Amino acid sequence: METLVDFALEERYKSIKQLGDRLSEFSILIDWESFRTVVGDLYRNQTEQGGRPNMDIIVMVKMLVLQSMYNLSDPELERQANDRISFMKFLDFPEKIPDQTTVWYFRERLAKTSKDKAIWNELQRQLDAKGLEIRKGTIQDATFITADPGHASTDTLRGDNAKTPRSKDGTWTKKGMKSYFGYKLHTKEDCDFGLIRALDVTTASTHDSQIDLSKEGEVVYRDRGYFGTETNGFNATMKRGVRGHPIGIRDILRNARISRIRSPGERPYAVTRMCSIPLILASLPFSGYMPKWCSLLSVSTCFNSQLSKNKGCLSGCYR
Repeated sequence: METLVDFALEERYKSIKQLGDRLSEFSILIDWESFRTVVGDLYRNQTEQGGRPNMDIIVMVKMLVLQSMYNLSDPELERQANDRISFMKFLDFPEKIPDQTTVWYFRERLAKTSKDKAIWNELQRQLDAKGLEIRKGTIQDATFITADPGHASTDTLRGDNAKTPRSKDGTWTKKGMKSYFGYKLHTKEDCDFGLIRALDVTTASTHDSQIDLSKEGEVVYRDRGYFGTETNGFNATMKRGVRGHPIGIRDILRNARISRIRSPGERPYAVTRMCSIPLILASLPFSGYMPKWCSLLSVSTCFNSQLSKNKGCLSGCYR
């Protein structure tokens, strides 16, 4: 306790904790200090050239976690972090709360330096260290993350030649009788604990079969959309009939078994749709895949950590 204000906030927080604070439970599941070595070299003001002191790295990472968990825009994140005692406690009562511009720049810098992937890899390392290793296989699937196409028609220029930020990188695609504009989230979830182990983000027009997230030695369960494509791991893709060659009873029964195994793979998509992903992909004034990747990693990290707590995997006291 450095000041009387800090002491008062701690005392006030005790009553909040008695009512139940999932942030306090969530906070102890992750070794936050380990991320300091992962993203510690993100700033160069520690060199001989010096520079303006940056915000604490751990505080910035936690700010992104809060944003994903509570579906907050950058301005609302700044307001809530300055207003809610539970948020302040989660951030360890920093002397200064990062403003919305600082959060935006931090997310951009993470994406451009690929430090967001390093954070994700560190989380996977912590999961493996706690005994949550892949044993039974993995489930790969994909879902659309729709974005606002603006008022532009379908034949409007996209990419670097686009005239508006919203048209920079999203693409149109059609599934069945319905058209989608935006992006596609590809995930690989383990069959043992339901945790997201790998993910990728592409434009909506990228076919599912073009993305392979499996590793050598893993069994990967996939639906019919991946039929006919090879994998890095052991291929457990559902089969489908082709013209003049319908599948037989053995393949029908095999597809049914794979379908039962694959069914939990839809759970992460329900979480991402409830979180800030649609807001981030549709309205932030920047383009490119990397900021989207950073946002998706943040949500996936929250999903993994919360699911681990609910299952009691990371600590024997959580059941």
